[in-house]
Amino acid sequence: METLQFQSEARQLLQLMIHSIYSNKDTFLRELVSNASDALDKLRLESFRDKDMQVDVDDLHIVIESDPAERTLTVRDNGIGMTREDVVRLIGTIAKSGTAEFLKQLKEQQSGSASDLIGQFGIGFYSSFMVADKVTLVTKYPHAEKGVRWESTGEATYTIDDVDDAPQGTSVTLHLKPSDDEDRLPDYTEPAKIREIVKRYSDFITWPVRLGGEDINSRKALWARPASEVTEEEYAEFYRHISHDWNAPLETIRMQAEGTFEYQALLFLPAQAPMDLFMRDGKRGVQLYVKRVFIMEDCAELMPEYLRFVKGVVDAADLSLNVSREILQQDRQIQLMRRRLVKKVLSSIKSLMGTRPDDYAKLWGEVGAALKEGLLSDSDNRDAILEVCSFASTHSDESLTTLAEYVSRMKDGQEHIYFMTGDSRVAVEKSPHLEALRAKDYEVLILTDTIDEMWVDSVPAFDGKTFQSVAKGQVDLETDEEKSANEAKTAEFGDLLTWMKEQLEDSVKEVRLSSRLTTSPACVVGDSYDITPTLEKMYKAMGQELPKIKRILELNPSHPLVEGLRRAFAAGERDGLADTAELIHGLALLAEGGELADPSRFVKLVADRVQRTF
Repeated sequence: METLQFQSEARQLLQLMIHSIYSNKDTFLRELVSNASDALDKLRLESFRDKDMQVDVDDLHIVIESDPAERTLTVRDNGIGMTREDVVRLIGTIAKSGTAEFLKQLKEQQSGSASDLIGQFGIGFYSSFMVADKVTLVTKYPHAEKGVRWESTGEATYTIDDVDDAPQGTSVTLHLKPSDDEDRLPDYTEPAKIREIVKRYSDFITWPVRLGGEDINSRKALWARPASEVTEEEYAEFYRHISHDWNAPLETIRMQAEGTFEYQALLFLPAQAPMDLFMRDGKRGVQLYVKRVFIMEDCAELMPEYLRFVKGVVDAADLSLNVSREILQQDRQIQLMRRRLVKKVLSSIKSLMGTRPDDYAKLWGEVGAALKEGLLSDSDNRDAILEVCSFASTHSDESLTTLAEYVSRMKDGQEHIYFMTGDSRVAVEKSPHLEALRAKDYEVLILTDTIDEMWVDSVPAFDGKTFQSVAKGQVDLETDEEKSANEAKTAEFGDLLTWMKEQLEDSVKEVRLSSRLTTSPACVVGDSYDITPTLEKMYKAMGQELPKIKRILELNPSHPLVEGLRRAFAAGERDGLADTAELIHGLALLAEGGELADPSRFVKLVADRVQRTF
């Protein structure tokens, strides 16, 4: 027998469990039954894949045994089991549970029950310590010569030992605390209490759950039952079972296709984004069944990556039980199902937007950034995705706007949907690029998600209106009279513009007068097809070297600094003008939050200029 220390964070977590982090202690049994069901699913799947595996899959089941005299409760399955390495990695150290992040969020959480976070970190097994003084786990993997016993009181250590005669599967024995009505701790050895919990939380489990030789769950697949016979609570418990999310789903979606290719689907939209939504190795896809037989946990072929927050089940009638991921990638029926599932999910989100705007806003706040990835990867559904997107805009400081709402507010003759990307709303709103648009009351979308930097250059239009960055290309807001006046100004400033371009040739590709400025002396803009500075930084951070991108310097001819520079240049004064041109360019970069090529030189130029005023 080997005695090992829990890591310090794991000890903290176990103490939280022991002191009732769950408001409802009954949920420990749901977690154990759910884990057992997963083990049975995995064994059935492995037996399809590995024909040489010598295992009995004829009677896969879960057994619950209670011993009132010994105060023990055991949940046993004959599923896949675990090796010694699995036990240490998954049970002994809580390494897979995201413990540090869980504790961090638990401390930061301002409202609501701490139990809201449980399911996101996969630590349901440890809820056993709410009701037990000691937990003993015995498990055996089919190919392992010996089984493994893991035992702990939830304190500083746990023990692990080999077991010669362990049966196939896993058993978890809880040495229960005394029942206590004041502490809301029932007697979990009572058969009536066990039946009540299983019926409430685990009635839909595919495998039989047995107590005293009797099956105590109905095993009816929710997706196969008429919708009128399924309660919202049953949907919620099933969602928690497959997603390991503690919250109830925000929306339930049912589908049934009949005819030449039959399948049923039960999908869920989350109330809270999965913790791994933006992790590279995060799970995605839905569970795949064939004729009620579990085939695959995360079938990515059925759901695109940008909808990875969708959880659920698809049960096909016409696929082989031996289907592999390689076959799925080429299967025409799978591709057809995928297209229909995507359209159904997007239409459901659109319906949510129209009928339950508060719930839609909650969903968008949680998963909107992931959903927008589809604007790059799913051209077939691009219009449908655009219809369910919401954005911050200069129209409101608080509420978001849809593109349809933006278009409905466009001015007569306005051809473009104006937008600006940036690190934050504050940074965008303070940008000089918005001055003329704000002065003329044009609405501008404020795009601050990382993905916004990429999709705006790939999506041509919405409802016939093209997207136009206010920080790139020419922004045409002028009346005919203003255009005539600007042409005269361009002629007046022509020599100065040519001279400034020569002075700043290492930094800018062009110097021109601006129609987008009203109060700032200058701004820098990109050419129509240039990447933004933010996107350039992202590529460089990923190690991609890019050729130097020169931008355009635009001057505000009405600003006293620019007008003074023009007069001095026209009068033939050249002393210090080159420094002034460099200062104007530096100020324009700083105004948009950019970086100076030589900050120390810019500081010296400013100091010298200020010194001359004394």
